[in-house]
Amino acid sequence: MEIRIDNIENIRQSARGFVSQIDDRRVFAFYGKMGAGKTTFIKAICEELGVKDVITSPTFAIVNEYRTPSKPPRGEACGAAVLPRGGDRGGAVIFHFDFYRIKKIEEVYDMGYEDYFYSGALCFIEWPELIEDLLPDDAVRVTITEQEDGSRTVMF
Repeated sequence: MEIRIDNIENIRQSARGFVSQIDDRRVFAFYGKMGAGKTTFIKAICEELGVKDVITSPTFAIVNEYRTPSKPPRGEACGAAVLPRGGDRGGAVIFHFDFYRIKKIEEVYDMGYEDYFYSGALCFIEWPELIEDLLPDDAVRVTITEQEDGSRTVMF
């Protein structure tokens, strides 16, 4: 599928289109050059899913955790995506990773990546090429490409 982001003003509309395609998929690997808009698009997706937290790049933390509102209950749509509930705190959990600063794959093992990737929570991963061998087989590869006119093309 292809989604076009004409400009920053319509990014939420583009994110809404992306959310409508999530279905039961959970791990999304975002590829693109530095400055292509990976973090900005993930932020818009999270906002479309109802996240009220401040959404920033997890470049130094490696992973940020966000939550959607406590409703809808398990199995009901949030936007168009079906999100599992996030335990006692309510809402669905979303993990946002940035592996740009990973120097050794052992760092990813040490952080317990499997607990995140196989948790049933949504996982949005920036710089997945650095951990390609660890991605689940069903991870959705999302490529963001900047066009000459400044727009972005999102392919998945």
